Amino acid sequence: QVQVVESGGGLVQAGGSLRLSCVASGRIFSIKTMGWYRQAPGKQRELVASITSDESTNYVESVKGRFTVSRDNRKNTAYLQMNSLKPEDTAVYYCNADLVVLGNWRTASYWGQGTQVTVSS
Repeated sequence: QVQVVESGGGLVQAGGSLRLSCVASGRIFSIKTMGWYRQAPGKQRELVASITSDESTNYVESVKGRFTVSRDNRKNTAYLQMNSLKPEDTAVYYCNADLVVLGNWRTASYWGQGTQVTVSS
């Protein structure tokens, strides 16, 4: 009843920028937290950035000062602006939404399919 879809990935040279988008759709009552995760081959998935309903943000140390997470509540959309990209940022980026479905009482977690970000040196 809920779908989460990422877009905006691609190939970019080191020092370049990309903006990822994450759209949640369906029978959504409210979205509590939207987070961006990434997973490189052979590595564990890690939280990159998150933003709550009151726009409190968190970032992994390695992206602070380079990435910015934001959200548009009317569009049920989160964004990840990535500047000064480095080769070590190469990964599949996933969006996660913690939300309440219409008619439910509890929060559930939904994942997108992922979008590839490749940074060349």
